[in-house]
Amino acid sequence: MNIVIFGRTVSSWWGSEHATLWRSLCRALARRGHRIAFFERDVPAYAAHRDRAELERVELVLYRSWEQTLPAARRALARADAALVTSDCPDGPEASRLVLDSAARVRAFYDLDAPATLARLEAGEAVPNLPDGGLGGFDLALSCAGGRALDALRTRLGARRVAPLYGSVDPDACRPAGRPSGGRYALSYLGPYAKDRQPALDRLLFEPACWLARERFLVGGPFYPPDLPWGPNVRHRPYVPPADRPAFYASSRLTLDVTPAPMARAGHGPSGRLLEAAAAGAAVLTDGWEGLERFFAPGDEVVRVRAPDDVFDALELSDEEVDRLGRRARAHPRRTHRRPPSGRTRRVAHVGRRPGGPLGRGGGSLSHLSTVLAAGPGTQPARLGATYLAAGRPMMDVATTEHAGRGTEAMRGGR
Repeated sequence: MNIVIFGRTVSSWWGSEHATLWRSLCRALARRGHRIAFFERDVPAYAAHRDRAELERVELVLYRSWEQTLPAARRALARADAALVTSDCPDGPEASRLVLDSAARVRAFYDLDAPATLARLEAGEAVPNLPDGGLGGFDLALSCAGGRALDALRTRLGARRVAPLYGSVDPDACRPAGRPSGGRYALSYLGPYAKDRQPALDRLLFEPACWLARERFLVGGPFYPPDLPWGPNVRHRPYVPPADRPAFYASSRLTLDVTPAPMARAGHGPSGRLLEAAAAGAAVLTDGWEGLERFFAPGDEVVRVRAPDDVFDALELSDEEVDRLGRRARAHPRRTHRRPPSGRTRRVAHVGRRPGGPLGRGGGSLSHLSTVLAAGPGTQPARLGATYLAAGRPMMDVATTEHAGRGTEAMRGGR
């Protein structure tokens, strides 16, 4: 298939985890033989930090203005089998109008900020970068979160068909790194400064650091205020590019995942940082959210922490217990989702504890994306094999439709 994507960035990791998501998806789609044209506005902040990883079969189209790229976008859409507009595309309304007027077989919208969309809708606020008139013109609306976020896309924004496409990470690009020769930090956190996350970070990292003066703590990420009181035993690394993140996670016994407030309220969708840490084999502490147990087993694969005392208890875990957490977090999806022998699909595996669980829709992955885009607007996806490491593996295509009140799974080998 020829797939055209209008998104925020695939060329730079600076200030956005979406580039990591798109790189993993694009690599995996390319392994299946698909060709992708990714349209990205040439923003100075990204241009200054552009690592531009090589992506086979992916054409990166950088443009300064929408008017400048319009002829190229029209040419790409004229030969497109599928077209996708993302919620973080800076020219979202214009790109949506162009896609909806195109002859692409499947026209899809991907809400990469579904919890924030849900929060704005509930507050009666306008949602930026959405097309005029909502999502009713698209054949499919994808969401980075399940649960209430899916309902909002359908009932509040008019989407005709909705399905989750969770975050992803490439396990070949993010692998466990060797431990440093010296001592390790007690606890680390990786993520840019965000006002809504800072209270949790204060409570779960900075407060324990104040009490444990002999331990060392590590924070990575940009945009932190210059007057932030770090404390003598907290080190800050402003820049941690993707290639350095496995080593960052390996430099501490435990790493902390703090969920953005809208995502915590919406639930049913892991953050990119959580998936990345798990792929790197890190032992993860997370503040948790509704639906977490559909992706990781709390206490067995991750540790849920709500207060400083929870962090103190986790820091008392033995090295064997910490290593076991990291191995299980990385192994769970790799164990249940693997490339079928001889390129044939042998089974459908769910990261969730049971298919079609509390979400009522299951979860989405690369298999979901390639199957739905290939099948065309006639398919009605209801439940799909949920995985977050799927993007790094050329695995199975799974399409599930509702028939006579029962889930009917239609499987076919990778293209």
